[in-house]
Amino acid sequence: MRAPHVIGNVIGPRRLRETPWRPQDSEKAKTFVHAFLKRSMPTMKDEDIQHMLTRKAVVLEHYPKKKTKKKGKKTKGFTAKQRRELCLFDIEPEQQRYSIFLPLHELWKQYIRDLCHGLKPDAQPYMIQSKLLKADLHGAIVTVTKSKCPSYVGITGIILQEFKHVFKIITKEDKLKVVPKLNNVFSLELDGFISYIYGSKFLLRASERSAKKFKLKGTIDL
Repeated sequence: MRAPHVIGNVIGPRRLRETPWRPQDSEKAKTFVHAFLKRSMPTMKDEDIQHMLTRKAVVLEHYPKKKTKKKGKKTKGFTAKQRRELCLFDIEPEQQRYSIFLPLHELWKQYIRDLCHGLKPDAQPYMIQSKLLKADLHGAIVTVTKSKCPSYVGITGIILQEFKHVFKIITKEDKLKVVPKLNNVFSLELDGFISYIYGSKFLLRASERSAKKFKLKGTIDL
């Protein structure tokens, strides 16, 4: 163990030799810190960076790279022209028989009874009419009661297909009729209730009618 160094009457440890330290040039340090902050926080303005430099502590923010979502290719369906060319909605001649679709009509009647809560004799006609206007009519038996074209009057049959502008109806004579909605009035009867459909106000697809608000009052012309 080294003996303590004596200076006069004071005893103390021997001083270690220190290397001289030179402060870094302040302008270089300022330029470096400013550039570093600019790279670390690219969205921050120079004025804000300068304001941050006056503080004692700087909290660096993290800006992750935005991940671009890959857009999946949507499968395109057939166009109306392609559907016609492929005959997707055509009914084969051997299937155009009234008796084949009678079970469909029975299913439709049960569907309407459930929709209208049983079709009781004391049911309000207004309620039944509003339900029928939004119901699916595939399987319903309808009759053309009024028309601007006399040849359509009296046609009765089961609705096989409903499009925006026409009904496809199979008659008891096993004939498939395409009846336009425009300028025609149709009637359908179920459990003693008769409802009338004005085709000119019914130019909608079956899927669109469920959200449509129909006005049941007022004068309606063909």
